[in-house]
Amino acid sequence: MQILLEILDILLTVVTWFIIIQIVLSWLIAFNVVSTQNDLVRQMAESLNRITEPLFRPVRKIMPDLGMIDLAPMVVLLLIMIVQRSIIPRLWVQLA
Repeated sequence: MQILLEILDILLTVVTWFIIIQIVLSWLIAFNVVSTQNDLVRQMAESLNRITEPLFRPVRKIMPDLGMIDLAPMVVLLLIMIVQRSIIPRLWVQLA
């Protein structure tokens, strides 16, 4: 069971980095620092969107519409932090 908790922690860390990279890339695209006409940029943006969209969709259904501001990534990152810093350590202690 401890191995499963370690794997879960690693997966949550990887997902966190995917979300952070997607946020930064979306800002770079929004401020015209990089262009989606570049195939590599477009493929990266689409891939990251496919990975993170299933995580954001339930949060977006619950949250009110704030126009151009999307707080779903922040909420998902906050939930991941709660799981990593509160839930996983308590489960770890209970198993030890």
